[in-house]
Amino acid sequence: MVVSQDIALRLFFRGIQVLGREHLPSSGPVLLAPTHRARWDALLLPHAAGRRVTGRDCRFMVTVDEMRGLQGWFLHRLGCFPVNQARPSMASLRYAVDLLAGGQQLVVFPEGRIQREPSPLRLHQGLARLARLAAGQGVVVPVVPVGLAYSHSQPRWRDRAALCFGPPLTLEGQGREAAIDFTEHLTAAMTQAEAQARWGLGLAT
Repeated sequence: MVVSQDIALRLFFRGIQVLGREHLPSSGPVLLAPTHRARWDALLLPHAAGRRVTGRDCRFMVTVDEMRGLQGWFLHRLGCFPVNQARPSMASLRYAVDLLAGGQQLVVFPEGRIQREPSPLRLHQGLARLARLAAGQGVVVPVVPVGLAYSHSQPRWRDRAALCFGPPLTLEGQGREAAIDFTEHLTAAMTQAEAQARWGLGLAT
Protein backbone atom coordinates (compact mmCIF):
# COMPACT_ATOMS: atom_id res chain seq x y z
CA MET A 1 0.00 0.00 0.00
CA VAL A 2 2.80 2.41 0.84
CA VAL A 3 4.58 1.72 -2.46
CA SER A 4 1.47 1.91 -4.63
CA GLN A 5 -0.51 4.66 -2.88
CA ASP A 6 2.06 6.92 -1.22
CA ILE A 7 4.89 6.63 -3.73
CA ALA A 8 3.82 5.47 -7.22
CA LEU A 9 0.58 7.45 -7.55
CA ARG A 10 1.91 10.62 -5.95
CA LEU A 11 5.05 10.62 -8.05
CA PHE A 12 3.40 9.84 -11.39
CA PHE A 13 0.21 11.94 -11.23
CA ARG A 14 0.00 15.62 -10.39
CA GLY A 15 -3.59 15.28 -9.29
CA ILE A 16 -6.23 12.62 -8.65
CA GLN A 17 -9.91 13.60 -8.44
CA VAL A 18 -12.54 11.30 -6.90
CA LEU A 19 -16.20 12.02 -7.65
CA GLY A 20 -19.38 10.39 -6.34
CA ARG A 21 -17.80 8.78 -3.29
CA GLU A 22 -21.18 9.06 -1.53
CA HIS A 23 -22.38 6.22 -3.80
CA LEU A 24 -19.81 3.81 -2.37
CA PRO A 25 -21.34 1.51 0.30
CA SER A 26 -19.44 1.76 3.58
CA SER A 27 -20.18 -1.82 4.66
CA GLY A 28 -21.39 -5.13 3.31
CA PRO A 29 -20.52 -6.82 0.01
CA VAL A 30 -20.07 -4.67 -3.06
CA LEU A 31 -19.13 -5.24 -6.68
CA LEU A 32 -17.19 -2.41 -8.33
CA ALA A 33 -17.61 -2.33 -12.11
CA PRO A 34 -15.02 0.10 -13.54
CA THR A 35 -14.13 1.03 -17.07
CA HIS A 36 -10.64 -0.19 -17.96
CA ARG A 37 -8.38 2.42 -19.52
CA ALA A 38 -4.85 1.74 -18.21
CA ARG A 39 -2.83 -0.46 -15.87
CA TRP A 40 -2.97 2.44 -13.42
CA ASP A 41 -6.65 1.56 -12.84
CA ALA A 42 -5.57 -1.20 -10.45
CA LEU A 43 -3.86 1.39 -8.23
CA LEU A 44 -6.46 4.15 -8.52
CA LEU A 45 -9.33 1.96 -7.31
CA PRO A 46 -7.68 1.08 -3.95
CA HIS A 47 -6.76 4.77 -3.64
CA ALA A 48 -10.43 5.79 -4.03
CA ALA A 49 -12.19 2.83 -2.39
CA GLY A 50 -9.59 0.77 -0.54
CA ARG A 51 -8.76 0.14 3.09
CA ARG A 52 -7.98 3.74 3.96
CA VAL A 53 -11.40 4.86 2.69
CA THR A 54 -13.80 1.98 3.40
CA GLY A 55 -11.80 -0.17 5.79
CA ARG A 56 -11.81 -2.95 3.16
CA ASP A 57 -9.32 -4.01 0.52
CA CYS A 58 -10.23 -4.17 -3.16
CA ARG A 59 -10.10 -7.76 -4.42
CA PHE A 60 -9.69 -7.97 -8.21
CA MET A 61 -10.80 -10.58 -10.72
CA VAL A 62 -8.27 -10.36 -13.56
CA THR A 63 -7.51 -12.39 -16.67
CA VAL A 64 -5.27 -15.42 -16.40
CA ASP A 65 -2.69 -13.83 -18.73
CA GLU A 66 -2.23 -10.87 -16.39
CA MET A 67 -1.32 -13.12 -13.45
CA ARG A 68 1.94 -14.37 -14.97
CA GLY A 69 5.54 -13.47 -14.18
CA LEU A 70 6.58 -10.43 -12.18
CA GLN A 71 3.36 -8.61 -12.98
CA GLY A 72 1.40 -11.58 -11.65
CA TRP A 73 3.36 -11.52 -8.40
CA PHE A 74 2.63 -7.81 -7.99
CA LEU A 75 -1.07 -8.22 -8.82
CA HIS A 76 -1.34 -11.06 -6.32
CA ARG A 77 0.05 -8.73 -3.67
CA LEU A 78 -2.66 -6.22 -4.66
CA GLY A 79 -5.37 -8.80 -3.91
CA CYS A 80 -5.98 -10.09 -7.45
CA PHE A 81 -6.97 -13.61 -8.46
CA PRO A 82 -7.25 -15.06 -11.99
CA VAL A 83 -10.34 -15.92 -13.99
CA ASN A 84 -11.02 -16.83 -17.61
CA GLN A 85 -13.42 -13.98 -18.33
CA ALA A 86 -14.56 -15.46 -21.65
CA ARG A 87 -15.53 -18.71 -19.89
CA PRO A 88 -15.29 -18.26 -16.12
CA SER A 89 -15.12 -21.56 -14.26
CA MET A 90 -17.62 -22.34 -11.52
CA ALA A 91 -14.70 -22.67 -9.09
CA SER A 92 -13.57 -19.08 -9.70
CA LEU A 93 -17.15 -17.80 -9.53
CA ARG A 94 -17.80 -19.65 -6.27
CA TYR A 95 -14.60 -18.22 -4.81
CA ALA A 96 -15.80 -14.74 -5.77
CA VAL A 97 -19.23 -15.41 -4.22
CA ASP A 98 -17.53 -16.58 -1.00
CA LEU A 99 -15.61 -13.28 -0.88
CA LEU A 100 -18.84 -11.33 -1.32
CA ALA A 101 -20.63 -13.44 1.29
CA GLY A 102 -17.85 -12.43 3.68
CA GLY A 103 -18.60 -8.74 3.06
CA GLN A 104 -15.64 -8.17 0.76
CA GLN A 105 -15.28 -5.55 -1.94
CA LEU A 106 -14.75 -7.16 -5.33
CA VAL A 107 -13.58 -5.42 -8.51
CA VAL A 108 -14.53 -6.84 -11.90
CA PHE A 109 -13.63 -5.09 -15.17
CA PRO A 110 -16.68 -5.93 -17.34
CA GLU A 111 -14.84 -4.97 -20.54
CA GLY A 112 -12.38 -7.77 -19.83
CA ARG A 113 -9.25 -5.92 -20.94
CA ILE A 114 -7.85 -2.42 -21.35
CA GLN A 115 -9.63 -0.31 -23.96
CA ARG A 116 -7.86 2.99 -24.63
CA GLU A 117 -10.89 4.65 -26.22
CA PRO A 118 -13.79 5.48 -23.87
CA SER A 119 -16.72 4.42 -26.04
CA PRO A 120 -18.73 2.52 -27.01
CA LEU A 121 -18.50 0.10 -24.10
CA ARG A 122 -18.80 -3.60 -24.82
CA LEU A 123 -19.30 -5.61 -21.65
CA HIS A 124 -18.97 -9.33 -21.03
CA GLN A 125 -21.79 -11.16 -19.23
CA GLY A 126 -19.50 -12.45 -16.47
CA LEU A 127 -20.35 -9.77 -13.91
CA ALA A 128 -24.10 -10.29 -14.35
CA ARG A 129 -23.57 -14.04 -14.02
CA LEU A 130 -21.61 -13.49 -10.83
CA ALA A 131 -24.29 -11.21 -9.37
CA ARG A 132 -26.98 -13.76 -10.31
CA LEU A 133 -25.02 -16.59 -8.69
CA ALA A 134 -24.51 -14.54 -5.51
CA ALA A 135 -28.22 -13.68 -5.35
CA GLY A 136 -29.01 -17.38 -5.67
CA GLN A 137 -26.88 -17.93 -2.56
CA GLY A 138 -28.81 -15.25 -0.69
CA VAL A 139 -26.11 -12.58 -1.15
CA VAL A 140 -27.69 -9.47 -2.66
CA VAL A 141 -24.82 -7.37 -3.95
CA PRO A 142 -24.97 -3.71 -5.01
CA VAL A 143 -23.03 -3.15 -8.23
CA VAL A 144 -21.35 0.25 -8.34
CA PRO A 145 -20.47 1.54 -11.85
CA VAL A 146 -17.12 3.34 -11.94
CA GLY A 147 -15.69 5.58 -14.64
CA LEU A 148 -11.96 6.28 -14.93
CA ALA A 149 -10.26 8.92 -17.04
CA TYR A 150 -6.78 10.32 -17.61
CA SER A 151 -5.46 13.49 -19.23
CA HIS A 152 -4.25 11.33 -22.14
CA SER A 153 -5.56 8.00 -23.42
CA GLN A 154 -2.21 6.51 -22.46
CA PRO A 155 -1.31 8.18 -19.13
CA ARG A 156 1.86 10.29 -19.15
CA TRP A 157 4.17 11.57 -16.46
CA ARG A 158 2.45 14.29 -14.36
CA ASP A 159 -0.93 13.74 -15.98
CA ARG A 160 -4.12 14.11 -13.97
CA ALA A 161 -6.54 11.26 -13.28
CA ALA A 162 -10.19 11.16 -12.25
CA LEU A 163 -12.49 8.45 -10.96
CA CYS A 164 -16.27 8.67 -10.59
CA PHE A 165 -18.58 6.31 -8.67
CA GLY A 166 -22.15 6.08 -9.95
CA PRO A 167 -25.31 5.09 -8.02
CA PRO A 168 -25.41 1.37 -7.19
CA LEU A 169 -27.41 -1.03 -9.34
CA THR A 170 -29.03 -4.31 -8.27
CA LEU A 171 -29.72 -7.31 -10.47
CA GLU A 172 -33.46 -7.99 -10.61
CA GLY A 173 -34.61 -11.49 -11.53
CA GLN A 174 -32.71 -14.70 -12.23
CA GLY A 175 -33.16 -15.48 -15.92
CA ARG A 176 -31.00 -14.81 -18.96
CA GLU A 177 -33.18 -11.87 -19.99
CA ALA A 178 -32.67 -10.31 -16.56
CA ALA A 179 -28.88 -10.60 -16.99
CA ILE A 180 -29.02 -9.03 -20.45
CA ASP A 181 -31.22 -6.18 -19.19
CA PHE A 182 -28.88 -5.62 -16.23
CA THR A 183 -25.83 -5.52 -18.49
CA GLU A 184 -27.51 -2.87 -20.66
CA HIS A 185 -28.24 -0.73 -17.61
CA LEU A 186 -24.70 -1.22 -16.34
CA THR A 187 -23.27 -0.21 -19.72
CA ALA A 188 -25.22 3.05 -19.62
CA ALA A 189 -24.25 3.73 -15.99
CA MET A 190 -20.54 3.09 -16.62
CA THR A 191 -20.64 5.30 -19.70
CA GLN A 192 -22.20 8.12 -17.67
CA ALA A 193 -19.70 7.68 -14.81
CA GLU A 194 -16.80 7.87 -17.22
CA ALA A 195 -18.26 10.96 -18.88
CA GLN A 196 -18.38 12.63 -15.46
CA ALA A 197 -14.77 11.61 -14.77
CA ARG A 198 -13.72 13.10 -18.11
CA TRP A 199 -15.71 16.25 -17.34
CA GLY A 200 -13.79 16.53 -14.07
CA LEU A 201 -10.58 16.65 -16.10
CA GLY A 202 -12.00 19.16 -18.57
CA LEU A 203 -12.07 16.60 -21.40
CA ALA A 204 -14.70 16.28 -24.10
CA THR A 205 -17.25 13.53 -23.39
